[in-house]
Amino acid sequence: MYEKFYGLPRTPFSRDIPTDQLYPSIMLEETLGRLEYAAQRQLFAVVTGDCGTGKTTTIRRLKDMLNPSKFTLMYLADSKLTPRHFYKGLLEQLGCESKFYRGDAKRQLHREIELMRGIHGLQPVVVVDEAHLLDREMLEEVRFLLNFRMDAQSPMALILVGQSELWERFQLQTYAAIRQRIDLQCKLPHFDRAQVGEYVKQHLAYAGAERDIFSDGAVDEIFRFSSGAARLVNKACTHCLIYGAQNGNRIIDDHMVKRVVQGELV
Repeated sequence: MYEKFYGLPRTPFSRDIPTDQLYPSIMLEETLGRLEYAAQRQLFAVVTGDCGTGKTTTIRRLKDMLNPSKFTLMYLADSKLTPRHFYKGLLEQLGCESKFYRGDAKRQLHREIELMRGIHGLQPVVVVDEAHLLDREMLEEVRFLLNFRMDAQSPMALILVGQSELWERFQLQTYAAIRQRIDLQCKLPHFDRAQVGEYVKQHLAYAGAERDIFSDGAVDEIFRFSSGAARLVNKACTHCLIYGAQNGNRIIDDHMVKRVVQGELV
C-alpha cells in the first residue's frame, strides 16, 4: 500500500531483493571475496556475526556469484542437524537416496563428490547455516569429513555460518582440533551511521524512488534503534513507510521514526 503513495514500483526493504541490488558494503565485498576464494580452493571457512547482520543474505549473494558450470552449492540449515541427517541432506541435494548408516552415507557422499568432480568438473560448496546451534558431535563430524586421501586433499569447500557465539566456542580447548582446520574466518559487523544512510538510499533507489523520503534526522533515529543491524533497519524503514503513507507524510523525519519505534517496535 505505501509503495503507491511514495511512487515506488518495487518494495524497498523486502527480503527478496535481487542480490545484485543489495547494498555493497566494504565488509560484504571483502567477505564475498574470501568465500569465493574458499570455493575455488576448496577451503574450510567460518562466517559469524550478530543477529540481523546479513549472514544468510551474504550466502545468497555468494550462490548467485558462483558459476553454476563450475560449482554446486549445497545448503543446510537445521538446528538439530545430526551427522546422519547431514549426509542424507547433502546426498538428497545431489539426487541420491542416502544409505541408512552414517559410515555408509559418508562413503557414498565421497563417491558422489569424486564423480561430480571427475566427470562433470564441478566443485562442491557446502554451506551449513545456523551452525552456532550445532552440538559437539556434529562439529566433530565436520573435522572427520574433511579428512580425505590421508588428509592430503579436501573433498569440498565447507562454510559454517552462525552467530558470534560460534567463534567463541571454537576458542575453547575442546574445539582446538576443529579450530586448527579453519582456513578462513569472516566476521560481519554492524553498519555504522554512514553505512545505514547509504543502505537506505540503495534500497530506495532499487525500489525506484526519485527523491529522498527519509530525512537525515530520520536516518539518525533508525541507526539508533537498529544499532546498524540490517534486519532492524529494514524493519524500522518498512514500519515508518506504512505509518507515513497512512498519515499522508511525504517525508519521514526523526519525530515520526521515534513515534513508530516507541509505538510499534519497542
